Amino acid sequence: MSALQPSELDRPALARGRPAAGADPKTASAAMRRAEFGDRLRSLALAAPLLLLLALSFGIPIVLLLSRAVYDPTIADALPRTSQALADWNGQGLPADAAFIALAADLSENQAKGTAYELAKALNARLPGARSQVLKTVRQLEGAAGKPPLEIVKAVPFWSAPGTWPTIANGTHALTSFYLLSALDLRWNADGGIERVPPEQAIFLQVFLRTFFVAAAVTLATLLLGFPLAYLIASVPKGLAAILIVAVLLPFWTSILVRTAAWTVLLQKFGLVNDMLLWLGFASERLDLMYSRIGLIIAMTHIQLPFTLLPIYSVMRTIAPSQMKAAYSLGARPFTAFRRVYLPQVFPGVMAGCLLTFILCLGYYITPALIGGASDQLISNFIANYVNVELNWEMAAALSFILLVFTLALFGIFARILGLDRLKMV
Repeated sequence: MSALQPSELDRPALARGRPAAGADPKTASAAMRRAEFGDRLRSLALAAPLLLLLALSFGIPIVLLLSRAVYDPTIADALPRTSQALADWNGQGLPADAAFIALAADLSENQAKGTAYELAKALNARLPGARSQVLKTVRQLEGAAGKPPLEIVKAVPFWSAPGTWPTIANGTHALTSFYLLSALDLRWNADGGIERVPPEQAIFLQVFLRTFFVAAAVTLATLLLGFPLAYLIASVPKGLAAILIVAVLLPFWTSILVRTAAWTVLLQKFGLVNDMLLWLGFASERLDLMYSRIGLIIAMTHIQLPFTLLPIYSVMRTIAPSQMKAAYSLGARPFTAFRRVYLPQVFPGVMAGCLLTFILCLGYYITPALIGGASDQLISNFIANYVNVELNWEMAAALSFILLVFTLALFGIFARILGLDRLKMV
């Protein structure tokens, strides 16, 4: 009996690279690779507009912002002569008179260009109080009336202070670690080592710890409230489950600003929450819930509850009730069956919901600003202040970079423990 020949129906498959009986394995493998490469190119072409949009609107701006945490050429560009005069300075004591003369020339040039204030602000970020001294020196140089610039600069005590010239020398390098160290309450000392800043200046580590504490507290509160509710929704009939899901999703129909403003009304000293606590007998007097840590956690828990509940519910609805019945029939007690049969299957959804809520809480801004007190502001509020009020983009970038590193490290730990393939977001 003769071997079967490829029919007309087989030819499209062969043309696309799928091997036929009797074909050379190497040729068939090369054809399959070419076909797969073409499929990948077509897929990439379809996704290219979206990837380009993400790069232009998200990726590149984020990279440019974070780069300012380590790149600040303001002082180097404003003091070129001073940078050259300090090239051979050993960092001990005061530099030679040539450095003072170069500084006077650079300050006068900055005043003529209108960039003196930018220089003063950059120096003030590294050395508090420098702004007024730089502007004072610039005004004196401008009205010198023939007085030697060296005498004018040396007459200002600021330029002879111990920490001034090391700060200027460090600032003459465009690449700097000053802002990243400051975001961790660290600084370079006179000996070239890293030390902690004085306790009265150390604020950022405390703010980071506060941010992570509030995020953890909200995550735990949403888990305690969301897990039983998700179990209830997964257990009741579909009609009732749909009503409960709508009730859970109802907050999404209003903006976070409106929801936060509503909580400012509820948490007032004479608001509904205090009235209810007094009526139920849980409190003997009205509590100060506004501008407090507990009020902030309550408001954030309400806003974040759906983010924790929905991933848990999405996993629970895939677990067949017959599994628990089978465990009961084999002699397992309800708690044992729940712990050994049900909970391991729900665990990926629990971890996904908690991770999503925790990461979202790290970047909260509106709720802490409206409900939290002065000691309850999170790291996002400080970043916004540096961007909108102090116009210190470098410090904002450094805080954002540290927060991003902490967040990615946390995500990496979750992925290592649980595995990305087991995270069930929906």
